[in-house]
Amino acid sequence: MGQQKLSIAKDPESRKRFLKHLLHDVEAIEKMIELDLFEKGITRIGAEQEFCLVDSHFKPSKNATGVLQIINDDHFTSELAKYNLEINLDPVEVSADCFEKLERQLRELLSKAEESASTLDEKIILTGILPSIDFRAVQMEYMTPKERYIALTEILSELRGEDFELNIIGVDELILSHNNILFEACNTSFQCHLQVDPDNFSDIYNWAQMISGPVLSVSANSPLLLGKQLWAETRIALFQQSIDTRGKIFNFREREQRVTFGNRWIKNVSDVYKNDIARHTLLFSTDIDEDSLDVLNSGSIPKLKALQLHNGTIYKWNRPCYGITNGVPHLRIENRYLPSGPTEADEIANLALWVGLMSNMPQHFAGNWESHAFEDAKENFYKAAMWGIQGGMVWEDNHMSARRLLLDILIPIAREGLQKLGINESCIERYLAIIEKRATNHYTGSRWIVKSYRNLKRKLGREEATVAVTALLDKRRKSGEPACNWEIATPEELADVKIRFDVVSNVMSTDLITVNENDLADLVLKIMEWRNIRHLPVESSRGELKGIITKNRLIKYLSKKNEHLSTAADVMETNPHVIGPNDDIKYAMLLMLDKKISCLPVVEKNRLVGIITDKDTGEIWEKMNK
Repeated sequence: MGQQKLSIAKDPESRKRFLKHLLHDVEAIEKMIELDLFEKGITRIGAEQEFCLVDSHFKPSKNATGVLQIINDDHFTSELAKYNLEINLDPVEVSADCFEKLERQLRELLSKAEESASTLDEKIILTGILPSIDFRAVQMEYMTPKERYIALTEILSELRGEDFELNIIGVDELILSHNNILFEACNTSFQCHLQVDPDNFSDIYNWAQMISGPVLSVSANSPLLLGKQLWAETRIALFQQSIDTRGKIFNFREREQRVTFGNRWIKNVSDVYKNDIARHTLLFSTDIDEDSLDVLNSGSIPKLKALQLHNGTIYKWNRPCYGITNGVPHLRIENRYLPSGPTEADEIANLALWVGLMSNMPQHFAGNWESHAFEDAKENFYKAAMWGIQGGMVWEDNHMSARRLLLDILIPIAREGLQKLGINESCIERYLAIIEKRATNHYTGSRWIVKSYRNLKRKLGREEATVAVTALLDKRRKSGEPACNWEIATPEELADVKIRFDVVSNVMSTDLITVNENDLADLVLKIMEWRNIRHLPVESSRGELKGIITKNRLIKYLSKKNEHLSTAADVMETNPHVIGPNDDIKYAMLLMLDKKISCLPVVEKNRLVGIITDKDTGEIWEKMNK
């Protein structure tokens, strides 16, 4: 998508021309299969590494473009946000040491990125979702200023017709609306590619769908977003919801998301493309100077530009891909659900597990997909995203834990698959041992993050704990040990980590106790006593801030022994001083001193989103001046 001059597909004439090319591309791929033109008998693997850039305080960077210029290597490319970059690894033919080759190149390129980032006092982090992401990082100022990203935002927002919504419930809840697609940029993945023979493409693709749940369960690495503990692999829900173009007005229609697992087994590769064209509106078009059928009829191989562009805007978790190597076309399956990190060894272990499984599909599945419920595979996938290695699975009508499915059935299948491919036995043992240890101990990257975050939060605030986890992800990765060997993080490890508190949202309390303006004043006092709080915001039924009550003010009021039943509205201070979540924390401190007040409600769009008190600012001031 980044290699072409794109335009939003609105102009009727250019849209018609592009759609004609799209239809011809589907016909061309079917004809190439019929003529047996696709490469066979060669298996290649490859990967795309997305990673995060953080500043010296382990917060999202804005310097991806600058780092990219310093790197000056065609393997690297920009991503949607200014704190993301991507590496395209060179594809390699499957051989005895192919995984070690990929890991070696991955380490070399990441070292190059680290070296370049360090010149700007920045670091790189491998993780599915950066724990220290905050609300600022999903504002438009963090979007990479490239035309295609701006165009994508515009068209998806127009198709949606209203704000995007997130509703993800785990241990905590994340429920919010947002007016751009930058939450999508919070996701970083390790996308894996496997070349597949066209003759058995449908079987292998369906098998890829079937194994997705258990493979994801043992690879999960993304449990935190905005300091909230959500799914084991929150990326799955976040990516689907952050660019979901289906507004609530279509609630009665069964419309497929652009980020999708799918709804049925496929019959051939063109079946996938036809379904996508039928179900998903065209987002972009581009000028195409050759017709794929004309190129094919002339004896050459077409690039299928229209099909590849449209396919690039349909984000299947297992996506079919068309490519040309040395003038010969091939088909690949792209695994898009595996997260980035937490180490290079972990990522290659995930790849080895997947390739081993993909290369050793049990024969009784071939051509027999209708006897297996697609819904089981889809259910397994979303349960894996929610619960990770702690979840349960349905496998050929048998119910079992993800752990038992992996250890008893799938890891042995993967091991045999890698042996069939001729992979070195030492290599097989090294990578599958990582998978086995994760499964045996219920200890994935996701579990390390959750346990570390909870441990750190016992002594630190939410913001400090998210930054601390990010810093220790960096420290642990550099130790050279895979995540299954990591010790749970402790506050004592943070002596050399300088945490920056620069905006109100970094320190405000968001787990709020509030009262309604019509609640009894006596009840308000009881609540303050029960919860040992000094400040209580007063809200309307619509969540609008109406006032603030301090305990001292309330006690004085009630001591007058008014005979009528007083309400919160009678005692509250109306029109209190307020502050926004993105305002400078030092400004909040000065405002409280200047106005001689002990708390500030934090308000956005007339709604209460948090509160900051003199206790909070005092603690922050002490930490800032250590």
